Amino acid sequence: MDQLTLNTPLDMHLHLRDGDMLELVAPLSAETFSGAVIMPNLVPPVDSLDAVHGYRGRILQAIGKNAFAPFMTLFFRQYSEAELLAAKDHIIGIKLYPAGATTNSEAGVKAIDSVEPTIRLMEEMGMPLLIHGETHGFVMDRETEFLATYRHLATKFPKLNITMEHITTAAAVELLDEFENLRATVTLQHLLITLDDVAGGMLNPHLFCKPIAKRPEDRDALLDAALKAHPRLMFGSDSAPHPREKKECCGCAAGVFTAPIALQVLADLFTKNGCQQNLQAFVSDNARRLYDVTPAEKVVTLVREPFEVPAIYGETVVPMYAGETIPWSVQSVE
Repeated sequence: MDQLTLNTPLDMHLHLRDGDMLELVAPLSAETFSGAVIMPNLVPPVDSLDAVHGYRGRILQAIGKNAFAPFMTLFFRQYSEAELLAAKDHIIGIKLYPAGATTNSEAGVKAIDSVEPTIRLMEEMGMPLLIHGETHGFVMDRETEFLATYRHLATKFPKLNITMEHITTAAAVELLDEFENLRATVTLQHLLITLDDVAGGMLNPHLFCKPIAKRPEDRDALLDAALKAHPRLMFGSDSAPHPREKKECCGCAAGVFTAPIALQVLADLFTKNGCQQNLQAFVSDNARRLYDVTPAEKVVTLVREPFEVPAIYGETVVPMYAGETIPWSVQSVE
């Protein structure tokens, strides 16, 4: 297999930032993806309908002529019924961050039980809840500890569609099969790396992200589910650009920048494992079905030709595999 064609690829978890960074990175996703779920953890957070409209407008301006649908989200807070009704047709869901769990999440939720009135309204309105599922426990155990919260929410709100964002553990994969109202995204890096790649030798700050990469058995379980195109698993890059000086420093920012290489690396990963027939479902079909979205059709053709990954984008953002040659390239986008 030396060529792959993907129809309407989607990135169901993407950070575009704002300002100059938005101008730099948005076209890199919009070139090859038909749409993406846009994260709301800006400063200040996107937590009103006016903020959603403003941010969406800046994204559309930044992507230029590329056909790309930004699926907007609200930053979770206590919303009134009137606010949710007004926002419902303009967003794909609401993103819940535990307070302080990741970048720009200080205004997040401190106790799940205190916000259940808003969650109940979301269930009644058919509005998806997207969750960064980590506690503040020991770093390797944070996702596993949060699984009890997923079980609680999935049981108490059985008609609420809950997305477990960027899952990183074998236990999270198993949880997908326990509840029909759970779905999940998984990143490129978590299909490829373990904690050893981040900190087993010399520290690699450009592979440091939250949730942190886990053990080989966790990586293998994620990869197995993706290669089999688990019907409730979707690709969500969690591509998270930071200026180089905020990655290569004390207090390294969390995030891996993969947007420009995601489809090429996925093509290599799926073909090497003899599962190229399942890549379409993983990067598009599952998401379109689970979220009932119909973005503009975009046909991306990938070929087995070497691509040299730039060492840096815009003199500020270092991508995964910077300066290395990967086996697959994007041949055309129609």
